[in-house]
Amino acid sequence: MTTSITLSPPPPGPGTRPAPGRRGNLAGRIAGWSARHRAAAVLGWLLFVVAATALSVVVGTVEAKDSDYGRGESRQADEIIAAAGFPDRAAEMVLIESDGLDVDDAAFRAAVADTATAVERTGRVENVRSDAVSADRHAVLVTFDLTGPAEGAADRVGPVRDAVATVQRNHPELYVAQTGGASIGEAMGRTLDADMHRLSMLSIPVTLGILIVAFGALLAAVLPMGLALTAFLGSLGLLALASRFAPAVDTTMHLMLLMGLAVGVDYCLFYLRREREERARGADPEQALAIAAATSGRSVLISALTVIIAMSGMFLTQDTTFISLATGTILVVAAAAVGSLTVLPAVLSKLGDRIDLGRVPGLYRRQSDGRFWRKTIRAVLRRPGLSATLAAAALLALALPLLGMRTAEEDVTALKNPAPALSAYLRVKAAFPGGAEPAVVAIRADDVTTPALTAAIDDLEARALATGQLHGPITVEVNPDRTVAVVRVGVSGSGVDAASERAVRTLREQVIPRTVSGVDGAEVWVTGLAADSVDFNAALGRSVPLVFGFVLGLAFLLMLVSFRSVVVALTAIVLNLLSVAATYGLLVLVFQHGWGEALLDFESVGAITNWVPLFLFVILFGLSMDYHVFVLSRIREGYDRGWPSRLSISHGIRGTAGVITSAAMVMVAVFALFTTGSVVSMKELGFGLAIAVLIDATVVRAVLLPAVMALLGDRNWYLPRWLEWLPRFSHGDAPAGRDGGDGGGEPSGWPPYEDRKAGLVGRPTV
Repeated sequence: MTTSITLSPPPPGPGTRPAPGRRGNLAGRIAGWSARHRAAAVLGWLLFVVAATALSVVVGTVEAKDSDYGRGESRQADEIIAAAGFPDRAAEMVLIESDGLDVDDAAFRAAVADTATAVERTGRVENVRSDAVSADRHAVLVTFDLTGPAEGAADRVGPVRDAVATVQRNHPELYVAQTGGASIGEAMGRTLDADMHRLSMLSIPVTLGILIVAFGALLAAVLPMGLALTAFLGSLGLLALASRFAPAVDTTMHLMLLMGLAVGVDYCLFYLRREREERARGADPEQALAIAAATSGRSVLISALTVIIAMSGMFLTQDTTFISLATGTILVVAAAAVGSLTVLPAVLSKLGDRIDLGRVPGLYRRQSDGRFWRKTIRAVLRRPGLSATLAAAALLALALPLLGMRTAEEDVTALKNPAPALSAYLRVKAAFPGGAEPAVVAIRADDVTTPALTAAIDDLEARALATGQLHGPITVEVNPDRTVAVVRVGVSGSGVDAASERAVRTLREQVIPRTVSGVDGAEVWVTGLAADSVDFNAALGRSVPLVFGFVLGLAFLLMLVSFRSVVVALTAIVLNLLSVAATYGLLVLVFQHGWGEALLDFESVGAITNWVPLFLFVILFGLSMDYHVFVLSRIREGYDRGWPSRLSISHGIRGTAGVITSAAMVMVAVFALFTTGSVVSMKELGFGLAIAVLIDATVVRAVLLPAVMALLGDRNWYLPRWLEWLPRFSHGDAPAGRDGGDGGGEPSGWPPYEDRKAGLVGRPTV
């Protein structure tokens, strides 16, 4: 017969600093309820996951449309064009090219004619044209529109693509290939789905393998994986609902899987390792679970709140991509935290010591001796000033390349994909500069076909070509009621580089004001990939101070309230900013300067994807606080028992070394897997997150944090008198008669023998 474990807050040990007005530990109370109502906690969680998963399948997730993206002028232009009543169609093109033949050769002309005839015979195209000729007269574009709505065009493009492939076989002396939004969308969909499947299949066994090494027991390793995966599945249903208010972008679910595995496993690790540690020190199962709930459970709660607060800052950008990624991350982190605080203690109260079933010989141990970290912390605490200086200097040196960071919009060239549609797209960009990603001028007036406006559009074309930065082909399209005209103009560069952005500025600031803007009643906007990049970067510059201020301010307040210390809150902010800056510097070196091209299999465009830096900041800040809160909670435990500062620091670092090392290994492994994907932005994100976690778990946690806290001493816990009204929260007190962290038969409140022998501390302050 299994006896239920009932949790209650453990009584304070001797030597505890007085804490008048101490409030109960919320995480401990939640765990206590779950342990007393195991069936309700576990079944409730499973019902939530099943219902949420079914909901995501039934109602689906609303995907962001093209008109949902963009900022500023480009967003206005997109909205004007979307509402103008232009035919809803998907444009495609076929590139016919030869190095040796020009467009006047009979074989070349025959291939062009065959292509036009072949696509028309499919009965799936309209508006076929073949008048676009490259400047060197070695390439021709056959353009057309797919019949039917643009929505779902990728599913209908197959027969046309097959017809073009037949032309290529009949004309082997020429290059004949199709590209366009539908063709590339089909290729991208296949590639991203394959990426998602492969990453899912890789991340699960990799994470499970690390957990088996960390715990040395199969059941203890499987439990965090199960909780993380169910949290991910449950959050997908919540995303389906949230997408009705904030449409989801393509990469949202990729990120949710990444964060769900990393954070969900981390939270379980915090809980499980503390419970096993207390059992190894002699606590019975009830005591061990109570201590784990009151300490690690509280750390999980604060960490999750910090990540959620940091991600909430993304809503201030009012950008579709940022809002979608933030929404997905918040949902999966919240789900993982709720599962860790409710289901995990319920399961542990049922399993007891059976959590160690499936022990792996040579790997199983309830408590690590932490020899490496013990030696490291001793060295740091002997010379904290030197240690802090060297660590800070190293991080600042890594951060220097950040000063030259450049951001740009990501285009389809960021997809590492050998698909013919993408290869053709790249060749179109080379043969027709700017033609594949033109600037789009939207002109609105009562009648855009008036002689004055028609002459102004003709003048726009002539002046654009005269700049040398804008190129043909230039096309003009008018909507059915003649109130909106769309002029597409080729731009220099690749569509996302400095040259293309200069071309857009020239169009906006020099060409348009001297032509169509001078016509009475005409309103003009410019959109397109390069224009969107310009507007996004401008909007981002305005949003960054707001996001930084929001995240830093609320994180400071959360740390202040949690630890009742102004110094601890400020130190946490500064150290995490150093970690983020160093990560940015490495990101610039690897992706912007291309140092990692060969290793990570990508081609640098000389810029970082424009949404990555700000998103990395908020997510890295939240994840960095994850470890910071966990370590500080253990340090504060010792301090509240009356231990000297250096003893509290030493025990806090050593006591969390094993779990943070294991958690960091999981995060680094999961994040690093995303560098193997096909999209450069996901490579950047995975690399940035992996490097940041590595820096934070080593340099910051093992060197900078203890060194700075040792230099500050008792000043770490400084709180002005006028803030004494702040609530006091328990950091998890040890049961009476135990020292809560030393073991080995030492008297309660005494530091361990090896620390006294090493001279780190003297007799304890009791």
